[in-house]
Amino acid sequence: MGLMLFPGDDDVASPDVSWSYTGFSMFRKWLAWVEGFALAEMDGFGGDRQWCSVSTTLAPLLNHPDDEGDLTPAQCAATLPRLEDILNQRESDDSDPVLRRRIEDLSELVTVLRVCVDKDVELLFG
Repeated sequence: MGLMLFPGDDDVASPDVSWSYTGFSMFRKWLAWVEGFALAEMDGFGGDRQWCSVSTTLAPLLNHPDDEGDLTPAQCAATLPRLEDILNQRESDDSDPVLRRRIEDLSELVTVLRVCVDKDVELLFG
């Protein structure tokens, strides 16, 4: 079983991004690390640090149930610029295969979020 993130536009041709649950967990841990904190310290991920203590526009994506719910179009629009910044900063560094995988996943997620923003639709988790 796995997880898919996709635009809520009812268009089967729209892009999506898929992970195993373990892969998505590792991706979110990496994003949190890039943002300067450990996901394992956060409430809901084994720690007791509150999300209000973290300053990142990625909080709606990082602090979200794995396989249900959605991000609103406004949340997609708020997270997209930071994800694009991370992608642009990391794109040229492909010497590490794990980092290369994170960058590929991030690129796919950015593509999906652009569709959500452009069409003003939610990002669905399923």
